Amino acid sequence: MDLTYPPEAEAFRTEIRAWLEDNLPDGWFDEGFSMTPEEKAAWNTEWTQKLFEGGWICATWPEEYGGKGLTTMQGVVLAEEFAKAKAPMRADFFGDTLVGPTILMNGTEQQKKEFLPKILNGSMRWCQGFSEPDSGSDLASLKTTAVQDGDEWVINGQKVWTTQAQFADYCFVLARTDPDVKKQAGISYLLVPMDQPGIEVRGITQPDGTAEFNEVFFSDARCPVDNVVGGVNNGWKVANDTLGFERGMSATTGYRRFEEEYKLMLAKAQQNGAIGDDRIRQGLARYYTKIQILRFNGLRSLTSTVQGRKDFGVTVLGVTNKMFWSEMHRDVMELALDIWGAESLLSTSGADTGSWPATMRAEGREQYPVSPMMSSFFFSRSETIWGGTAEIQRNIVGERVLGLPREPKVEQQRT
Repeated sequence: MDLTYPPEAEAFRTEIRAWLEDNLPDGWFDEGFSMTPEEKAAWNTEWTQKLFEGGWICATWPEEYGGKGLTTMQGVVLAEEFAKAKAPMRADFFGDTLVGPTILMNGTEQQKKEFLPKILNGSMRWCQGFSEPDSGSDLASLKTTAVQDGDEWVINGQKVWTTQAQFADYCFVLARTDPDVKKQAGISYLLVPMDQPGIEVRGITQPDGTAEFNEVFFSDARCPVDNVVGGVNNGWKVANDTLGFERGMSATTGYRRFEEEYKLMLAKAQQNGAIGDDRIRQGLARYYTKIQILRFNGLRSLTSTVQGRKDFGVTVLGVTNKMFWSEMHRDVMELALDIWGAESLLSTSGADTGSWPATMRAEGREQYPVSPMMSSFFFSRSETIWGGTAEIQRNIVGERVLGLPREPKVEQQRT
């Protein structure tokens, strides 16, 4: 890892810091800063507009599509400074982080002009239609179909665990457009409007009382035939591009949420005497070590990208990184419960661990029915599942990286 940030990137860092100091609320950087729910709600709207006006949403996109055309290193610096300031940067995760870059990479000029400006200005919200009841980890076995009818696709099937579907204007959907070829070869990536009679969204109530995830039913739903991204029957490749954006983002900033969490856990253990327990102390040391591994791996990946090197080790990191941090966080949330004790199990008072779900209250969602601590605990269980289960990631490492024999299919095991 021999990455050195160039002078122009450091100059850009100074520009970003100055912009944040000028545009974040007075007192933002002061210890103990807080806002009332009403102030938070108003600020959230104001902040998104400031980000758009400043050009910081999707700033690495080419200028011709509304971005700033930032270099890779400038984009990294931008993400780092926002993370340091704990300032939210994304307007719509599914739009600007997943489908937007996918359209940039694979879409037609017509698709870019139609969808990218609305993603940038926040006027079009998105959800992801990949997983199905029997096709989660084995995504290529999906059964949702799309049949061309004149200048439209007619879509039938079901998706599940579709986050934010109840609010979305569009869904990027994987559907089978050719049932007579190898399963990966007959899939297309469609951009489907959600506000139509052929789509029904049903919330899935979770143990914490929320229903952020949904089932989505398609019954002769339609979208224009031109809304295929990357070409008909090429959806498997396009979907992997989308998943790559999801798993590869924040190479040098992803560790920070865990670092903040570690500091809070350490402070609590020192305050209540739990630090005297050898098991607690060893668990904290192990967590700190893994956070540093995550940080160094991110820098190594960035080095390879910037220098245009094909590094086998970095390829392995790309495959294993999500598995590494998700299992790390699942295990450490058990440690957090031990440090805070019985208090952490309360639904109305538990500790704020500093992890991503805790920001729900910071964003004005005071009605969230569990404490930030329990929210983080619940969320850590799902992290090993979404974006590719840890079990599937191990299969990928074994088969594609280490060259081990493929795992037998169920029908082969039975014979």
